[in-house]
Amino acid sequence: MDPGTTSRQEAVGVDETTGGAVRRAIGTRARPWLLAGTLFAGLLAAVALIAAMGPADRTFAGLSDTVQSLMSVATPLFGILLVGDLRRAPDAVRVIPTVLAVGLPAVVIGVVGVLICATTLALTPADVAGDPWRHAGTVAVGSVLAQVVAGLVGTGLGLLLRSPVVAFLGTIVLPLGVYALLGAVDTLLPAQAWLTPYGSVRNLLSGDMSVLRWAQWLTVLLIWGVGLNAAGAALLRRRRQTDR
Repeated sequence: MDPGTTSRQEAVGVDETTGGAVRRAIGTRARPWLLAGTLFAGLLAAVALIAAMGPADRTFAGLSDTVQSLMSVATPLFGILLVGDLRRAPDAVRVIPTVLAVGLPAVVIGVVGVLICATTLALTPADVAGDPWRHAGTVAVGSVLAQVVAGLVGTGLGLLLRSPVVAFLGTIVLPLGVYALLGAVDTLLPAQAWLTPYGSVRNLLSGDMSVLRWAQWLTVLLIWGVGLNAAGAALLRRRRQTDR
């Protein structure tokens, strides 16, 4: 067979695998409901917050901090479910398309969450802060980035842990546990923003970013996004070799 033909066939195979993973991300029967439930929870939280907050706290950043953090609890589930698809197809050895596919629900949750917070703040009849839209652009970008990291934590722990339930609990307990441990020691407190998603996300959703804080977020992405998934992919390959 002509090498050029073989290369084209391999490229098509990669595209189909990636496209299939993206379609599965929110295309199965249950996952649209999971997405809708996540967004509805974000809407309810935004309405409740705007009613409970004092005027000085009614800002886009203030709303986004809580709403996006709440929705990010569910975002890893999409990654865990996608990894479950991968486990049920033992001949499919490509992990990267599955990891990339979690970006679709993560971006949808982040963007719709931005719209929810912006609309709720704009339509509130109550008094708001003096500059409610301060850092709005950075907060909007940070909202999407926060959800992407959450999704990658889901795929990473989904690859590392066989049980979807344990993996989901791990997406909550592990990041927050590390955050709490670092916070319990004064000398380790600055490491929260470097080593934990929540520490970095709080900066992102405040909108008050600097070069140092962007470096902290990139470090968190490398640890919890790239590193966790690389370790999970390596473990999955080892398990498949053992099963054979």
